Amino acid sequence: MAERIEQRLEDRIPELEQLERVGLFTHKEIRAVLRKASALEYKIQRRALRKEDFINYIQYEVNLLELIKKRRARIGYSFKKEEIEYSILHRVHSLFNRATGKWKDDVQLWLSHVAFCKQWNAKHQLSKVFSTMLAIHSNKPALWIMAAKWEMETRLSSESARHLFLRALRFHPECPKLYQEYFRMELMHAEKQRKEKKEFEQAKMDLGEFNYSEEILNGEMARIVYRDASQKIKGVEFQLAVLSIAKLFDFTQDLQKEILESLQSRYADDPLTWDYLARRELELGSLQPTEHTTKHKKVSEMAQREERCCAVFDEAVRALPTEDMWKCYITFCLERYNRKTNSEELKQKRLERTLSVFSKAHESSLLPEALYKQWLQLLLDSNLSEKAVEVAEAATGRFSQSVEMWQMRLQVLIQLKRDDVTQCFEEAMKRVKSKGTLPLWTLWVEWSEGTNSKEDTEALYQRSLHATTHAESVTMKEMYLDWTYRNGGYKKVKRLFTSLCENRPFSLDFFRKMIQIEKEQESCKMLHLREYYERALREFGSTNTDLWLDYIKEELSHPKGKPENCGSIHWRAMKMLQGDLVEDFVSKYTLLQTGHL
Repeated sequence: MAERIEQRLEDRIPELEQLERVGLFTHKEIRAVLRKASALEYKIQRRALRKEDFINYIQYEVNLLELIKKRRARIGYSFKKEEIEYSILHRVHSLFNRATGKWKDDVQLWLSHVAFCKQWNAKHQLSKVFSTMLAIHSNKPALWIMAAKWEMETRLSSESARHLFLRALRFHPECPKLYQEYFRMELMHAEKQRKEKKEFEQAKMDLGEFNYSEEILNGEMARIVYRDASQKIKGVEFQLAVLSIAKLFDFTQDLQKEILESLQSRYADDPLTWDYLARRELELGSLQPTEHTTKHKKVSEMAQREERCCAVFDEAVRALPTEDMWKCYITFCLERYNRKTNSEELKQKRLERTLSVFSKAHESSLLPEALYKQWLQLLLDSNLSEKAVEVAEAATGRFSQSVEMWQMRLQVLIQLKRDDVTQCFEEAMKRVKSKGTLPLWTLWVEWSEGTNSKEDTEALYQRSLHATTHAESVTMKEMYLDWTYRNGGYKKVKRLFTSLCENRPFSLDFFRKMIQIEKEQESCKMLHLREYYERALREFGSTNTDLWLDYIKEELSHPKGKPENCGSIHWRAMKMLQGDLVEDFVSKYTLLQTGHL
């Protein structure tokens, strides 16, 4: 192994001598490079190879290349690149080849090699990398697309790109992304040929020796790709993606028409088709020239375009009365309403239209649950409070088991300071099952804290503990404890804590809150703190290392603490903690003893 390393270091000597001779590096720096290279070489020649060693070696060589590049720019010397940089580049490629050969499944390693080749313009080497990578990772469409794009955009070889796409489609015959990018590539090829032909015609050159097929110039190859893909890939999303690509090229009107006709005939019952057709009305209007038009005329044209969109949407909800179709319609209306405009008239029209569509969807019983919240917010923002109350009531009538709907209705009533809030809470608790009602109880007690008497609020807290599930009652206990301390003082909260401890389950925050309350008292008693810590450890001592450490810190720092108890606490922690937590506790305890925690 040593001989092989010595040989590789000797192979570096010519390039290092050149670096010193031309003044890019000093003799001292050359020696440092040799030392570092020797250490890195030994690491990658070991029997048990590590990927990190190869990555570090490659990174070192890349940094060296960057340093040489900067020093060349500084002193203005651009010769001897073949003896210096090319030698280092060859070594980096060799390191990448060894690494990817050893760890073939690491895609990131392959991509790093690709990025390096692109950075240093190593086209021939990159072609080899892509070829080897695709042979191993043929199951990843993104890599095929990357290779084909490079062939098309960098090497300007549409033939090679087409060949790669066809190979990829043999492995992934139903991959939408591959077909989309292949379709785009054929259109780019057609556009490139059209530009070439136009330039030759302008230069009045004889086109006899160039074979420009009219079919290819008009995008016929892309049409073939589209038709083949349409037979294999179902779904309106693919059709819309292909159509959006075709719209980027100005010679594809016939192709766009064919895709649109296919979309309308095959996917007429899909909401996305109608959504596209409606939004297309905005684009059709914007194709007309808008120069020398007044502000009022622009607003009027925009209003007309939006009316045409809505006309299509109205037809859509008649032909396809589904929740998804109404959702598309409402989403469009909200998008238009949220667009900034200086015209109050246009904004008012948009608001009226949006509210009208919400109402129609609700009347049809096809308004999705998630959109009720947006409808209510829009009504409240528009100061239509009575309508908001009416809508909130209708929402809970339709989705009577939905906690979110009741929460939304109650928030509206609270915001408007209505008198029937308590009545609504009571109704909600009757309709909704006990499981999952925690958001309603927290909302109710928070509202009661600021509105009702202390006695009513305490009664509500007591009621919530019995009404919620065991898991949900944990949160209510924490809130109850906090509220009691703020409103009843230390003695009352201590009695409540003792009372609540009779019924499990508890949370760690429940105990920590009581510990914090005790520490806030002027006469903080260690006896009480020990009681709270002991109660907490009975529940969480096997799963929480920090609790044990806090207990030990308390004994050490409290004026009435007993440092001699720390040993027994440590022993109990070691017995009680489970798995890796023992090691975690030991390391933290050591830091505590040395004063680093």
